[in-house]
Amino acid sequence: MQPNAMPISEAPPTAAASPEAAQFKHTPVLLEEVLHLAPAQCRLVADVTLGGGGHARALLDRYPESELFGCDRDPAAVAAAGQALAPCANRILLKQIPFSALHRYLLMESVDFMLGDLGVSSPQLESAGRGFSFTQDGPLDMRMDPLSGGTGAEQLVNTASEERLQEIFFRFGEERFGARIAKAITAARHESPITTTGELAALVAGVVPARFHRKGHHPATKVFQALRIAVNDELGELEQLLEHALHLLRPGGRIALISFHSLEDRMVKTAFNRWEKPCTCPPKLPKCVCGKTSAGMRLSRKPVTAGAAEAQANPRSRSAKLRAFEKR
Repeated sequence: MQPNAMPISEAPPTAAASPEAAQFKHTPVLLEEVLHLAPAQCRLVADVTLGGGGHARALLDRYPESELFGCDRDPAAVAAAGQALAPCANRILLKQIPFSALHRYLLMESVDFMLGDLGVSSPQLESAGRGFSFTQDGPLDMRMDPLSGGTGAEQLVNTASEERLQEIFFRFGEERFGARIAKAITAARHESPITTTGELAALVAGVVPARFHRKGHHPATKVFQALRIAVNDELGELEQLLEHALHLLRPGGRIALISFHSLEDRMVKTAFNRWEKPCTCPPKLPKCVCGKTSAGMRLSRKPVTAGAAEAQANPRSRSAKLRAFEKR
């Protein structure tokens, strides 16, 4: 795809009319902070997590000469973004693809600003049929792309070994009661399969000791997070994004990533630190001999977080952490 020669949105023609797309309303987090980070001369913006198109629309409005490549794994998100960005149709190209395919659609050193909001969108959480929410009973699915044919949470919960479930809960959810929960799941599924979010949430709540049930924090939160990450290979996808992103940025280009839990934030922080200071020489050497040079600089030492006004207006923003890097 060549910058300044971009076709209009390639969202599926039938998707724009789908009820799910019409209901996909999502408030972008840290919007002003994102706009502030975009380089002054933005020719090509890549929004790799379109959601409802909120960030993308604001960037296109701020930079009227820019063009946008947008992608998302969720077909409903791509369709909703196509609707939201319709006034800019001649400046955008939208694709339903995961991070791992991004480099197949963008030229090396072509992107001025790359943005990724790594959180689950509000419409995904609020739709019982998607299976992400422990507060609404629905099918135990959790796939970002429900049409992909990949393994859903129901299959994982009912077929994975107790050891595998325990590993998922510890690694991806940092759940202290992961072993107990995995054992309870394997015992319960011998009686009958666990098929809904309500069943799983109730089972987990019954296993976690009552003294650890906190107000405003469901005891199944970490288990649902862990299963969602495993089902969608979210950390593997982020690793692929970080592997290719630097090569896709033009010199002077920037990448901004918003994460919502420590596992993702740690990966982003580690990658940005490595890009800035890649030297692998022993610290006692008087000078660098490894030959590795800095690719650029982090734009803040600590993550940018939501201010009090945004946190009150949009509770989802409270856990958002924004980190940015500028390529040399």
